Amino acid sequence: MATFLICDDSLFMRRMLIKMIEENGHKLLAEASNGKEAVSKYLEHKPDIVTMDITMPELDGVSAVRQIIGGDPKARIVMVSAIGQQGVITEAIKAGALDFIVKPFQPEKVIDVIQKVLKK
Repeated sequence: MATFLICDDSLFMRRMLIKMIEENGHKLLAEASNGKEAVSKYLEHKPDIVTMDITMPELDGVSAVRQIIGGDPKARIVMVSAIGQQGVITEAIKAGALDFIVKPFQPEKVIDVIQKVLKK
């Protein structure tokens, strides 16, 4: 069982991801609805995996990744993006994200990425 921090400004998207991770035996530690909150919740909870939306208020996902990785280079972060954000995904991976999942979510792909990241 892995612990998670789910970061997305959309409550609906957070709920979808939470349902997927919990149905696969993992545990939600915290949620964040913006990038600043994501950084502070990461520091507070130190989850095994973070899912990070790219487009969020106050601090975008890539900037939040940089801050989290700056404080904890071993943080395991998976980016969440809409189709067509390939350039930003590349930037996020350069910043330290390990992988990405694309909206709309396909549960089997989400779980595959999570399993792959847990092995890193």
